[in-house]
Amino acid sequence: MSQNVQEQHHMSKNPQHVVTGKTKDFLTIVIEGQLFGIPILQVQDVLGELKVTKIPLAPPQVSGSLNLRGRIVTAIDVRKCLGLPPMERGEDEKLMSVVVNHDDELYSLIIDNVGDVLTLHEKDFEANPATLDIIWKSVSLGVYRLQGKILVVLDVPKLLLALHPAH
Repeated sequence: MSQNVQEQHHMSKNPQHVVTGKTKDFLTIVIEGQLFGIPILQVQDVLGELKVTKIPLAPPQVSGSLNLRGRIVTAIDVRKCLGLPPMERGEDEKLMSVVVNHDDELYSLIIDNVGDVLTLHEKDFEANPATLDIIWKSVSLGVYRLQGKILVVLDVPKLLLALHPAH
């Protein structure tokens, strides 16, 4: 008997047991007023503004590199990856970034703002809408419809892969 069938059989004997369904946790970020989600298991750290050193001849989406506790981290401008204009900042506004791990390398995704961690049900996950921008579709896993907003789930590996065009 498979594990899933055994669990269903066990639950039918215990009517007090309520099935809540599978959930996933996402760190929410905001870019140009749009809510995005990064799977929480990919997030290593959330940073305030740090000194970014420019890298000569780097792709335009690469802002540079930064030193994070002795490790060199590539800083990626997510706005440029999504085809958005640079953020206009006031003097008090600081850039934020989310550090993600991909193939044992750390990347700092420079964003407008960090939100909360949301736990969302897998059953509410939807494919990308037909009206979603083609660039955004290429780096999105899908969406969740929240109250009055859409959360676009970023496919971090695809976002980073787009920085390394095929030779």
